[in-house]
Amino acid sequence: MQCSEIGATPGRDAMDTPNSAPSAGITRRRPAALLAIATVLGIALFVFAGNWQHGRMNQKLALRAQLDAAAAAPPVALPAEAPWTEWRYRPVVLEGRFDAGRQFLVDNKVEGGRVGYHVITPLLLADGRAVLVDRGFIAAGASRNVLPDAPVPAGTVALRGRINIPPARYLELQKPAATGKVWQNLDPARFGRVSGLPVVPLVIEQTEPLAPDDRLSRQWAIPDAGVEKHRIYMVQWYAFAVMAGGLWLWFAWRRRG
Repeated sequence: MQCSEIGATPGRDAMDTPNSAPSAGITRRRPAALLAIATVLGIALFVFAGNWQHGRMNQKLALRAQLDAAAAAPPVALPAEAPWTEWRYRPVVLEGRFDAGRQFLVDNKVEGGRVGYHVITPLLLADGRAVLVDRGFIAAGASRNVLPDAPVPAGTVALRGRINIPPARYLELQKPAATGKVWQNLDPARFGRVSGLPVVPLVIEQTEPLAPDDRLSRQWAIPDAGVEKHRIYMVQWYAFAVMAGGLWLWFAWRRRG
């Protein structure tokens, strides 16, 4: 009887051993499958992000080409009405009279390491419209209580400049005053409400002086469209996709080895 019981034990072990092998194999394959799924999803996400950055880069390239073409175009007269955003940086020639009494300064400007203001003077056109002219930069004096003097040319002037569109949104730390000689931001719509003038919703950046004693500085530049930023991000996302695929292949090779 004792011998029978001893002999029965190896039989049960022999029956259990083959059944445990498939279970162990499934357990080993489950992490590998999860890793493959995670890798595929990660690569798809990285490629999607890279493609999005590539699209934005192409949009910025097209915008930069448009701005460069506008800046290189010959000067024209200011149209009566236009989609002004399409005219950004277009050179123009204007004739009118400066409204010296409504001239104001835009604060917190820096040029060449100097702190100062941009001088903004309304130009009254013959057709009844008014356009704000950024006549240039002037450095601040020793005290902010004394504003710098920027004499305004008298009579009818023939002015050369380029069109720019001030930002529609900006940050102001305090409620702006309705009047005053110093403004925190250049806002044609606000100026039109305050002055009652029919102001064109743009600014003309003067490019040539109108008098020999003009002390204003005019270093207008076309802002960077941000092409390089999107190119860098695009390369980074594609590199992440390649790294994810490479790491998965390396781990797969290690498991088989």
